[in-house]
Amino acid sequence: MTDLNNILSLLAVDRSLYNDGVARLFCFPYAGGSRSIFRKWANGLPRSIEVFPVELPGRGTRFHEAPCTELIPLVKQIARELMPLLDKPFALFGHSMGAIISFELARLLRADHICPRRLIVSGRGAPHLPQTRTAIYSLAEREFLDALRNLDGTPKEVLDNPELMKVVTPMLRADLQMIETYRYRTAPPLDCPIVIFGGRGDKTVGKEELKAWGSHTTGQNWVHMFPGDHFFLTAAQSLVLERLSRSLQNLVYADPL
Repeated sequence: MTDLNNILSLLAVDRSLYNDGVARLFCFPYAGGSRSIFRKWANGLPRSIEVFPVELPGRGTRFHEAPCTELIPLVKQIARELMPLLDKPFALFGHSMGAIISFELARLLRADHICPRRLIVSGRGAPHLPQTRTAIYSLAEREFLDALRNLDGTPKEVLDNPELMKVVTPMLRADLQMIETYRYRTAPPLDCPIVIFGGRGDKTVGKEELKAWGSHTTGQNWVHMFPGDHFFLTAAQSLVLERLSRSLQNLVYADPL
């Protein structure tokens, strides 16, 4: 039998969040983010749900690893690492960059006849929509920082901290390269329901772009809007967790509300 502690260590998952529940929620961050974004989620979700915030290479407790610059190879790596943990009903959650990671992970797992009970995508338009924004990952330092501010996609407290920016810039560039060079590949829609979260004041993605996720499932889909900008996930955390709890209600048997 696979040693669960070894798997959790590999994924840099906090062992204290593992509560032997009936289902699992795997969470993926936005560009430049780490598992710390989700550190309080276990306290705000039903005890029946084990929360697994997955740390990606190049940040947090995996800072010593090189960050990935291509999304599909990263998704394949994640699939290999998560496979021993997919022995219970599970859902995938991703915000912004994490939404695309979650989506591609669900499509990859489908090839092994494994399907999440829910795909919850947040703060990101549907993957088939054309990306009109100019790539910024290779800009010179000052232009890169200015572009990040204009995008409103990086927390202000990070941008305003020069020392922190020195540390996170290589990882930010790698994340942006991953998402800016990502190309959607046509494939049949998923069978699982898709729950879509968005911020009413998010300048990076509008409600119509969120609604377009509906074409990627043969099941039902729901769009829920929250107060706040691209980082409504933090600003409206209590509302997000309340809605997420309802979306995960009776995960083993029922459709989300």
